[in-house]
Amino acid sequence: MMKLLFASRNLNKLKEVSAILENQTVISLREFNDEDEVIEDGNTFHENAYKKAKHFYDKYKVPTFADDSGLVVPVLNDEPGIMSARYAGEDATDAENNQKLLKKLIGSNNRDAYFITVICYIDKEGNTSYFEGRVDGIILTELKGADGFGYDPLFYLPEYGKTYAELGNEKNKISHRYLALEKLNKFLNKDD
Repeated sequence: MMKLLFASRNLNKLKEVSAILENQTVISLREFNDEDEVIEDGNTFHENAYKKAKHFYDKYKVPTFADDSGLVVPVLNDEPGIMSARYAGEDATDAENNQKLLKKLIGSNNRDAYFITVICYIDKEGNTSYFEGRVDGIILTELKGADGFGYDPLFYLPEYGKTYAELGNEKNKISHRYLALEKLNKFLNKDD
């Protein structure tokens, strides 16, 4: 079984990724005690995922993948988008980001939104592949649910009657990250 480097230190993402890619050996930057910060200054999710994957692939020369994910609200000109984690400022908390989003949507009848994940995978030969997952939902007017992170308590899925934060472990089977990781998983297993 091949080792894959997930170019992240985010424990929430690591938990999700490990649960979804259970038949792969996923290692993270924590195992290398790597504190490198890759500046995510790309204009798209694809560019940011590539920057992270390429940096750590070049550094360690092992198959590497990185993701860039975010919440997109079309009525807000696709905000928060690639700025999702920093929407209310560079060191903003989840609560601050959620409050900013709620304020910006005051008075709007259109609360449609989607979560997107783009994964960039670089194999041992240096070939690059992309995998995308998207889930459509609605932004609520108040937080609901205690699980999850980020915008999960605001992101409502009508077909489930719950927010991401109310789904618990079920989220790992339907999320945008799950959909993108499943595509990566199928790609990695196609030669088995």
